[in-house]
Amino acid sequence: MPKNLLEALRAVTVVVADTGDIQSIEQFKPQDATTNPSLITAAAQMPEYQDIVDQTLLKAKKDAGAGASPAQVVSVAFDRLAVSFGLKILQIIPGRVSTEVDARLSYDTDATVAKARDLIGQYKAAGVTKERVLIKIAATWQGIKAAEILEKEGIHCNLTLLFGLHQAIACAEAGVTLISPFVGRILDWYKKDTGRDSYPSAEDPGVLSVTTIYNYYKKFGYKTEVMGASFRNIGEITELAGCDLLTISPGLLAELQNTVAELPRKLDPSKVTGLSIEKISIDQATFEKMHAGDRMASDKLAEGIDGFTKALISLETLLAERLAKLESQKVTA
Repeated sequence: MPKNLLEALRAVTVVVADTGDIQSIEQFKPQDATTNPSLITAAAQMPEYQDIVDQTLLKAKKDAGAGASPAQVVSVAFDRLAVSFGLKILQIIPGRVSTEVDARLSYDTDATVAKARDLIGQYKAAGVTKERVLIKIAATWQGIKAAEILEKEGIHCNLTLLFGLHQAIACAEAGVTLISPFVGRILDWYKKDTGRDSYPSAEDPGVLSVTTIYNYYKKFGYKTEVMGASFRNIGEITELAGCDLLTISPGLLAELQNTVAELPRKLDPSKVTGLSIEKISIDQATFEKMHAGDRMASDKLAEGIDGFTKALISLETLLAERLAKLESQKVTA
């Protein structure tokens, strides 16, 4: 009897939930979960998670000290909210949660390393070992170098906003644990650039990009895991069946669960040995040259960092407003 696509996918790929919504994670029971600033901002506005936000703010106010300004309290709380959601998620899933470094640090290696250590320190203080956390960092050259430092310290990293083979190779050579190539955002760029309304799933530019990266890694024996991300439809997902991991939004997880069909494995390490693939060595000059020559990767990396930065600013505003409300309630109580 045919399985539903989600069940079939789990037989060949680790399924990860791409959400900050704890109820969705409880529903689909993924192995791992990923979050990003946009997802945390969305979750923080849901009434069912107001307690997490309020508790984080109140603890931040206490830790910031009696003379701390609202801006200082929000700054402390902002750093802790993603960890607060991560801790809740880790109570549900058996695997790892990805927690993202502030996107505004994407071009600063030292600051990224410091922030990652701080995040891991917060998890450790809550009793969570670093093996259960992936630090998400934008795949700029500076971010990749930060990840290289962190991996040598045993802090595992998930390099995100990845759109080009040059980024993927640099991550693998840096010993990064996992990468997240963005399938749907690549498709978005090509649709806009070409004027096409759609692509068949097998010809989807995002699918082809992840397939190229997967085959490259398996051909040359890199241990870095490939986790396809940012999907627009289940066709993209089924074309990547067999990828190491796929992180999928709740809506598409539900669609997979409600669809009964055969699911042939498309990506398979045993099939790459005969492929003719050129090995490329990436230093900073080569990385920058390849990045400048790839309009899609250049556009989408910059756009992604900008988008996550705007989400962070929105989250800071939300926290400031909530803190003011809590202070008002305290005064009137």
